[in-house]
Amino acid sequence: MISLSNFSFEFGGRYLYKDADWHIKPKERIGLVGKNGTGKSTLLRVLTGEYPLREGGFSKLKSLSIGFLNQDLLSFQSDEPIVNVAMQAFERQLYLEGEIEALLKIVETDYSEENLHKLGEMQEEFLHSDGYDIRYKTEEILEGLGFSTTDLTRPLSEFSGGWRMRVMLAKMLLMKPQLLMLDEPTNHLDLPSIEWLETYLTGYDGTVILVSHDRYFLNRMVTKIVEIANQKIYQYTGNFEEYLEQKTERDELQTRQYDNQQDYIRQQERFITRFKAKASKSTLVQSRVKMLDKLDLVEAVVHDNSKINVRFNILKEPGKVICEFKNISKSYGPIDILHKSNALLNRGDRIALIGANGKGKSTLLRIIAGVESFAGERVMGYNLIQSFYAQHQLESLDLENDVLQELASFATNKSDGDLRGLLGGFLFQGDDVFKKIKVLSGGEKARVSLAKMVTTGANFLVLDEPTNHLDMQSIDILIDVFNSYAGSFIVVSHDRHFVSQIANKIWWIEDNQIKEYPGTYAEFEPWNQLRLKNKPTGKTIVKETVTVHTKPKVENLPHRDTLVKSLQKQIDGLESEITILKEKIDSHESEMTKESIYTNAIELKNISQTINSFKRELVLKEQEYETAFEELLGLE
Repeated sequence: MISLSNFSFEFGGRYLYKDADWHIKPKERIGLVGKNGTGKSTLLRVLTGEYPLREGGFSKLKSLSIGFLNQDLLSFQSDEPIVNVAMQAFERQLYLEGEIEALLKIVETDYSEENLHKLGEMQEEFLHSDGYDIRYKTEEILEGLGFSTTDLTRPLSEFSGGWRMRVMLAKMLLMKPQLLMLDEPTNHLDLPSIEWLETYLTGYDGTVILVSHDRYFLNRMVTKIVEIANQKIYQYTGNFEEYLEQKTERDELQTRQYDNQQDYIRQQERFITRFKAKASKSTLVQSRVKMLDKLDLVEAVVHDNSKINVRFNILKEPGKVICEFKNISKSYGPIDILHKSNALLNRGDRIALIGANGKGKSTLLRIIAGVESFAGERVMGYNLIQSFYAQHQLESLDLENDVLQELASFATNKSDGDLRGLLGGFLFQGDDVFKKIKVLSGGEKARVSLAKMVTTGANFLVLDEPTNHLDMQSIDILIDVFNSYAGSFIVVSHDRHFVSQIANKIWWIEDNQIKEYPGTYAEFEPWNQLRLKNKPTGKTIVKETVTVHTKPKVENLPHRDTLVKSLQKQIDGLESEITILKEKIDSHESEMTKESIYTNAIELKNISQTINSFKRELVLKEQEYETAFEELLGLE
């Protein structure tokens, strides 16, 4: 499809790529990764032809259609309904539709053979190009990306930038280019929309290139990782986790090669230094000097192992209960967000509040933080010190302050030495503390805001989208911060990797109620898929903090004994399957300790994948067991 060979590209006075190669094949799903500033977005613009190459070879199929979703599309404005904007993807069909309508009016009075023949040809092309389905397809994709049916007729100009970008994404998907390039597509999507996009792109009949900081998304989506590093392009087969494993192996090999080459160079330099003054050795010396000059140097591997070194000093230990809701209700006009909802947040809870935009997640956080009105009772715990990180937190920083001034203006009781020590823990070293806020990246601003939270001594944190627009390194830093925090928190985030690393409970809002899953996101996800699949049956597996589920009266159940025996048989069978699965996991984990296995990367990977498959099956079997056991208890 596209071939870049031995190409170089200079931008802003420095080379982003030097003598690099990349060949893109049909139907690949590629994750394009690299540190900020390495030129990921620039490379996509090279592929579109927007940035022409002056050094190296570039060839592509003449008929290749390319779609490129990028941040520039945010500037697109229109007063047209969003369904019409997205339908602009069907340029040919819309043209045919207009021509057909015009011809139909003409043939009302002039039904010549020429007009009828032309009309017939256009109608046939319109039919075969699915022209009658374009509105349905457009509505389906827009609703998959989170728009309601009533939103479809609203003008684009009424929507915020993030929602406008969703319309642009819908238009791009409807165009179905042979090469689809998406630059940070999940930045503007909520969790259900991200999951919908994953499903859609998995079946996409074309090549897809994704730039994303969402490693969970990359893990599910891509079959190849292309990394930009050291002005080169490196290709890895597999998803993001497999890329990390392969990259570690490559870095270890490169480090050995670098060390060996450095030893060799030192040996030659010692020889040159020792014998350069001896005429009898001059030929040998000059030969080795030339050899060193021609040597293809191996680059040293630069590891970015920056780690946050911060302790949240909690001033007081709170009571057992952090916050309790009793019959909480909240609405905006006719729209109900919560209705007589109950929930309990205890000391030690590390809650991720997830779900679609517009369901009330930010509203609930503001209610917890005490900055939003509501009906009902909110009981805050004993000795509670709370700190609230809102979505607009980064915008509230004073752009003209430097980092140290910003922290000093908030923590007036701290000395400069204390503040510099704290900022050092957040990776602001040396003169970094004198950087103006206005020149900081999104990740750096987030670290400043988190540093401000640390100075409060809070034992309960309320955080709304702290991962927004952060790169992978900054998200990993946040994970380190949260995992070192000894207090309790509730956080809203659509980043599933972040949520899976920090939360021990999952909350979501459904049917105007707060609901809870008492486990990690890795446990919640397969359970939730099963729950949604079985939702019409009304089955409930875990505690839902607002809905009281009454057990059916025994006398109203027909054939009670038969049901009890059936459930008991099901439970016995599940117990047996669970035992077998655990034995299989133990057996395979023992295999991994054998030298013949752990020294064979392919075998080790295969066994690891088998174990993960068994573990996923075990989670589902244990959930089935819990459901059957609860049903049995309801009959006894």
